Amino acid sequence: MNNTMKLLLLGLLSVTPAAAQKLEKANPVGLSKPARGTYTQVIRAGKLLFIAGQTATNAEGKVVGSGMKEQVEQVFANLVMALKSQGADLSHVAKTTTYVTSISEFRAPDVAAVRAKYLGSNPPANTLVQIQQLADPAYKVEIEAVAVLP
Repeated sequence: MNNTMKLLLLGLLSVTPAAAQKLEKANPVGLSKPARGTYTQVIRAGKLLFIAGQTATNAEGKVVGSGMKEQVEQVFANLVMALKSQGADLSHVAKTTTYVTSISEFRAPDVAAVRAKYLGSNPPANTLVQIQQLADPAYKVEIEAVAVLP
């Protein structure tokens, strides 16, 4: 068998497992229920978890708190619930993306203390983006996460 044929065969064998990977979708109890057909809270692909952006909403979909600190606390509580539903915790999070309506509010010492309480001294990779408004004008913060299961 010539080298070109070997490379082609090797390439095909390495693509097959990825193409066959099943996506498992979950909307865990304790998180607000997405409107039908809009999104799924947690997607599991092998050892990867993709967690939809969590906002400061409770299980009934009501906004919890009007300040950044209270909202960040609820967002992390929601992330913990989403992770726990899949047998994971915050130590499994590799990457977060954080959307805020005010970076200065998000960087305040009381909010930093909430983040430190949940993430400790070894936080995941993060991208912080300030935007004009989130999906609901009452939201001040939204965090999405990617985690790797053990």
